[in-house]
Amino acid sequence: MDDQLLQHMNIQILTDVKEWRRAHPRSTYVEIEDEVHKRMMHLEARLLQAVASESPSREWGRGSGSDAALCPHCTMPLQARGKHKRTVQGNGGESVTLNRMYGTCPTCRGGFFPPG
Repeated sequence: MDDQLLQHMNIQILTDVKEWRRAHPRSTYVEIEDEVHKRMMHLEARLLQAVASESPSREWGRGSGSDAALCPHCTMPLQARGKHKRTVQGNGGESVTLNRMYGTCPTCRGGFFPPG
């Protein structure tokens, strides 16, 4: 995780919110809350992306030293098919892109990004 980047984002959010507040001195509490929330959702998405990218379960299969992930339907070991990018939407509406190992089930033929 790039701690310096996240710290910089924190400082930038604080600076931006203060500037926004100076530009909107008559804003209501709800408007201030909405502005802070909007900016925090971006930070949350980057933090989720960083934490998920460090998850040990994202590396599995041949040569990784970790057992293969299991199919959620039939529990057969998945066959690793390389890393693929997957973009998900966080609770705040921000996109989070994950670069994770993708696998297919030799029995069900389904493809999965194992959780973790």
